[in-house]
Amino acid sequence: MLKIAFSPIYKYDLPARHRFPMEKYELIPEQLVYEGTITPDQLFEPGEMSYKDLLTTHTSEYVDKVLNQKLTAKEIRKIGFPMSTELVEREVHIVQGTWECVGWAREYGIAMNVAGGTHHAYADKGEGFCIFNDVALASNLLLQKEPNSKILIIDLDVHQGNGTAKLLEKEDRVFTLSIHGERNYPMHKETSDWDVELEDGTQDTAYLEELQKVLDHLKHRIDPDLIFYISGVDVLDSDKLGRLSLTRRGCYRRDEMVINYAYDRQIPIVIAMGGGYSHRLPDIVEAHANTFRIAADRLDG
Repeated sequence: MLKIAFSPIYKYDLPARHRFPMEKYELIPEQLVYEGTITPDQLFEPGEMSYKDLLTTHTSEYVDKVLNQKLTAKEIRKIGFPMSTELVEREVHIVQGTWECVGWAREYGIAMNVAGGTHHAYADKGEGFCIFNDVALASNLLLQKEPNSKILIIDLDVHQGNGTAKLLEKEDRVFTLSIHGERNYPMHKETSDWDVELEDGTQDTAYLEELQKVLDHLKHRIDPDLIFYISGVDVLDSDKLGRLSLTRRGCYRRDEMVINYAYDRQIPIVIAMGGGYSHRLPDIVEAHANTFRIAADRLDG
């Protein structure tokens, strides 16, 4: 059974320019239930990540400032969202959702978060619409619980996972892979265990060939107990911020390749959504929904 973390804490006052991309979080599960890809009982509402667990990855000073609404104007601008208690509540549920997905993935093979992929958050700061780093948090919590675990992070959002790379740079039990646009945000890139930088305008064939080479090589570099996959759909040619040129079919094939890579090797995989900023909301929802459809089909098959 495919289990999906979904917290309905998404409705709060935001300027129109921020509200548009946030609407996908409600529309994705609605679409999946409507079409019969999933049933409502496959959705679970995660709890809130505890203060203690947040400190496995983020500094106490930063966590306190976020939770108590004490960030400076400069720090808030760096994040990109106007801060509110509702936004912070949403964030602590999202990061907990990715952590709870670890257990479900180990039981069923695949688990997904309708959110997450907040890979720009550092230990002491947020940026790029990311406040807390869900995949780094879940990785550290698992390693705290099971020190002998090995983790692979496959980040295919169009933007480099700079926060994740920095947070886990000294952790040899975690292998960080980021395939991203060379000229895209962030301008200052951190160093992942493996960074693959793509030229502007990269299309389906070149992208998928590169991904296949990477997946083939990964077999010889790490034998993980768990995979985190950040499946941003900002790689689409319709994306306002992406600068790559994948079609929806190419994005579908990308997700299929990663999910098959994990499933065929019987490695549990946790999937977080990452970014997506196409001009038309239906394009974003459909591309994200495809990721869930592939996972559901694989489990049913």
